Amino acid sequence: MRVAALQYELPSELIARYPTAERDGARLMIVADDGPRHGQIQDLPVLLPPGALLVVNDSRVIPARLTGRKSGTGGKVELLLVERIGEATLVVGGVEVGAERWTALGRATGRLRPGLDVIIGGQLSARVVDRDPSDGTLHVLLYATGGGDVAELIEQVGAMPLPPYLGRPAEPADRQRYQTVFARAPGAVAAPTAGLHFSERLLRRLDERGVRRTAITLHVGPGTFRPVAVDDLEQHPMHSERFVVAEDTARDIRRARQRNRPVVAIGTTVV
Repeated sequence: MRVAALQYELPSELIARYPTAERDGARLMIVADDGPRHGQIQDLPVLLPPGALLVVNDSRVIPARLTGRKSGTGGKVELLLVERIGEATLVVGGVEVGAERWTALGRATGRLRPGLDVIIGGQLSARVVDRDPSDGTLHVLLYATGGGDVAELIEQVGAMPLPPYLGRPAEPADRQRYQTVFARAPGAVAAPTAGLHFSERLLRRLDERGVRRTAITLHVGPGTFRPVAVDDLEQHPMHSERFVVAEDTARDIRRARQRNRPVVAIGTTVV
């Protein structure tokens, strides 16, 4: 399929750059036999029958956008963390220090060459190891210059990776609103968008309705908002995403299907 066949006009003034005041106050299109109609997310307890199984994505977005400066030149660098690979060690100033190995996307004033150190905040730094020529992702080592914990420092100095189509930088309120109420497992660099509209109040009403709930973990990756740079969609490189389906969750889904109960996936297609 050609990309041109999917082009349509989307006025920028119709893009909601901020969430609704209440999570469950967002609009919902209801498609029924008598045609589509407008509703709200808070209508779900009426729309879902008792015994239905709601499958939510408990992935937690990390503040994966890191801004720093090149050591030496001071040129600006922006890193978007993609996936934690494991632990490593490196030598800094003649001293061996512990580090975390990550894949990341990066942009900077000038090239990000292997061996370059990037200063991020007061205690966190990143060293560029190499670049994957197949997709342009970087391999970097994150390390604490003052002996702190790398994961804690990422939480302190990182920014929430808002989608670029919002056209605004992350703000303090996004730490809470660009995160679902059932987020548990850290690792995503983009939120499972549909899940953002669920509130604790709505979940209680669904419980009272008899709608059961189970969770999978699907870490949404940067491919969800990376632009398509080809004319033929067959040539577009698809990024993989990590997911975990626990045995309890698999059992819940099997039982619901055996009993002909609706299985409704929110923020995931892994069902």
